[in-house]
Amino acid sequence: MEKSKRKIYEGEVLKDYRELVEKYKTRYAENIAFEYKKDIQDKEIIKVTYADFARDIEYLGTALLNLNLRKKRIAIISPNRYEWCVSYLAVGTSDIAIVPLDKSLPNNEIRDLIIRSKVDAVIFDKKYEEIFKIIQEEKCSNLEHYICMDNVEGFIKYQDLMEKGKLLLEEGVDVYKNIKLNPEEISIILFTSGTTSIAKAVALSQSNICADVTKLSQIAKIYETDRFLSFLPLHHTFESTCTFLYGTSCGITIVFCDGLKHIQKNLKEYNITGFVCVPLMLEIMYKKIVKTIEEQGKTKLVSTMRKISRFLLKFKIDIRRKVFKQIIDNISSNLRIFISGGAAISKEVVQGFRDFGINLLQGYGLTETSPVLAAENDMYQRDGSVGFALPGIELKINNPDEDGIGEIIAKGKTIMHKYLDNPEATKEVLKGGWFYTGDLGRFDKDGYLFITGRKKDVIVLKNGKNIFPEELEILINKLDYVSESMVYGMPTKDDDLKICAKIVYNKETMEKLYPDKKEEDYHDIIWQDIRNNINKQMPAYKYIRQIIVTDKPLIKTTTQKIKRNIEIKNLVIGDVS
Repeated sequence: MEKSKRKIYEGEVLKDYRELVEKYKTRYAENIAFEYKKDIQDKEIIKVTYADFARDIEYLGTALLNLNLRKKRIAIISPNRYEWCVSYLAVGTSDIAIVPLDKSLPNNEIRDLIIRSKVDAVIFDKKYEEIFKIIQEEKCSNLEHYICMDNVEGFIKYQDLMEKGKLLLEEGVDVYKNIKLNPEEISIILFTSGTTSIAKAVALSQSNICADVTKLSQIAKIYETDRFLSFLPLHHTFESTCTFLYGTSCGITIVFCDGLKHIQKNLKEYNITGFVCVPLMLEIMYKKIVKTIEEQGKTKLVSTMRKISRFLLKFKIDIRRKVFKQIIDNISSNLRIFISGGAAISKEVVQGFRDFGINLLQGYGLTETSPVLAAENDMYQRDGSVGFALPGIELKINNPDEDGIGEIIAKGKTIMHKYLDNPEATKEVLKGGWFYTGDLGRFDKDGYLFITGRKKDVIVLKNGKNIFPEELEILINKLDYVSESMVYGMPTKDDDLKICAKIVYNKETMEKLYPDKKEEDYHDIIWQDIRNNINKQMPAYKYIRQIIVTDKPLIKTTTQKIKRNIEIKNLVIGDVS
């Protein structure tokens, strides 16, 4: 289809974070912005209106300006919580640069990034008390103001700052209200995943982020009545842009998850309608659904009804949510939408959820692109693809091979300014107005984008054949007992590579499937399935030649991406447990 003929929603232009907060005060004032528990043991659910949210942003912004922090930098680090959101927008609307840090970083990396980022203040959760006391004593950074979200001695108390801001506003101090932002200035600094020595500092402006929010409003339709569960880390642009900033621009309610192991309970408890996630989460959910259907002896019935409902959809007759009501109710009765990104997802999982009546939209992007570059919407979906370029974003395939696969390059208002203090790395990815993503992909005849893998992860054989690990991993992950997998190339004596896989099995599932087998037998069982169910689907050059099996999870980032370089390094030095 021609790009110009694609239907998109009208959307709404967002210029900067101040415009966003103004929406909170006017359009959505009485809506509930956040719901959460102070402690997962509590039964009481705290509810915060948009009017209260905007008020708290103004209080904190006023107090931060009173500390002479305008035009400076503030870091923020904590698990997902209400104070994170207030702090992010209080900083952003006060003409101060925000530096969100990964909540899972070890102390030594937090210290290094605080030094590297040259921040003048930090807002943090009490769980980071130890490292900030060390930094305070060492005086190794620019830090002058240590602001703790909780009541911890030795630091500025967040609540005290809020009270100070309130008092200043009541006294007529209007420094916050008079701030004028330049949305083109660098005001968000995000570190890419990786050790501190190689993590790059992505420099974004509010114009970049707001352009992405604007484009998302033309693609993914969400409503004031939506209730999104937030469990991906807020420091990451996928969650902060799509759930937090875009979500609140639409007036939704954001519910903070009690923890990853409580997701299933929270979905029902809070009557969630949607969430932003990574494929691993959806694949685990889908496997549980399929397993339950099998245990109830309804596999054939469900398969038949899926075919019938799919056929009726061609005539715009939608019976899915009635027919599969029990399945949906087991997750959350009003659940209607998943937004997935960050990695490849199985076509089977995508089609499965859509057949049940849950809209699964896939997207693609990077931290450097604010983050979304391409996405599906309600009107245009194609299993296996990540949709099409967002309005105003130009995507091309650089130097495509005979299959049309090449590096994805992008141009548009969402592209970062640069890597901070790293001109060499900036030159590598920003060339002639284009951003070189490092991802490989192809377009089909209708303009849908298909991601085939990371350029650096492609396994190139001696005969010139290219193998994309994700393609094989999707097949391996379909095996009932597989939790996750990683495909890689291992050097051989004849200077070639053999295709290997590290496979993580679910111990509980293996014990149920093979009650008479011992753990030492699992390797042979899995190897037989690889040979008979996967290799036979492939040309010989793609055959998996060797496997390592374990029940220990692969090393991942906080957004659940496998850290391939670390995993492969461990394999090379012999840590293959």
